[in-house]
Amino acid sequence: MFAAYAARIDPDQPLDGLELGDRPAPEARPGWTTVTVRAASLNHHDLWSLRGVGLPQDRLPMILGCDAAGVDQDGNEVVLHSVIGQSGHGVGPKEPRSILTERYQGTFAEQVTVPTWNVLPKPKELSFEEAACLPTAWLTAYRMLFTNAGVRPGDSVLVQGAGGGVATAAIVLGKAAGLRVFATSRDKAKRERAVELGALEAYEPGARLPQRVDAVIETVGAATWSHSVKSLRPGGTLVISGATSGDRPAHAELTRIFFLELKVVGSTMGSKDELEDLLAFCATTGVRPVIDEVLPLDRAREGFRRLESGDLFGKIVLTPTS
Repeated sequence: MFAAYAARIDPDQPLDGLELGDRPAPEARPGWTTVTVRAASLNHHDLWSLRGVGLPQDRLPMILGCDAAGVDQDGNEVVLHSVIGQSGHGVGPKEPRSILTERYQGTFAEQVTVPTWNVLPKPKELSFEEAACLPTAWLTAYRMLFTNAGVRPGDSVLVQGAGGGVATAAIVLGKAAGLRVFATSRDKAKRERAVELGALEAYEPGARLPQRVDAVIETVGAATWSHSVKSLRPGGTLVISGATSGDRPAHAELTRIFFLELKVVGSTMGSKDELEDLLAFCATTGVRPVIDEVLPLDRAREGFRRLESGDLFGKIVLTPTS
């Protein structure tokens, strides 16, 4: 079957390790379900995999892709939860948790197989392309906002780095949940788009906000860390799920963190139950993922280039070529 896969690891030039071509179709195994992929979305995790983060050389070649929506062996329209081993189902209770493509072949292919426990019904209200955007970036944003930041309608939130998948999701979900959302971006067009999606205001990184916020959604890392900490009210919460600009900020702001009793919470992906809640939230409210572009799988390299450059707003979705 045709697939986009990591053939080599290159920390400095990750796209040099990306190959497009035939790979073996998944084999049936007890407790697992094979899904015919209708749509899959790109994530920064795919670029990190090509750099060797979470994917050692001895597991290559590895089909990339965490997220997918498709049709199972019985003809049901489904969405995949991409955290493998979270419950032990299909892999055994002692296997460590991993994200699809770290240990098991991913979704950038015509078919993928996952533990049956990881397969959820796709709401009829969502297209395959929309549903394929939810299991990583949108689920991450959902957990950051509603589980780890613990915000409620009327609270204020700063979302750093508008345009990225998680940041865009946080803006849309926050608006739908009645939050007062502020956003930042270096790019004027992205700031304008953030306001269109529901942010009250969007600013250049580091700008002073009109008020201190209850929570910050942080995925940028070093470049925005100091601003994130300084933007919080006393007792506020900073939730971080990524560090695309690096993980070593020049100023950790430790004095401000302890003196103002700020909370710093790490967040990774989300649970199957949270994904079910997110799917229901989108189906019932009309909230839809922001899709930048849909590409056929044989043009996956274009999507990877745009993701690497940051030249996108929302998600890039791949659909099988055949």
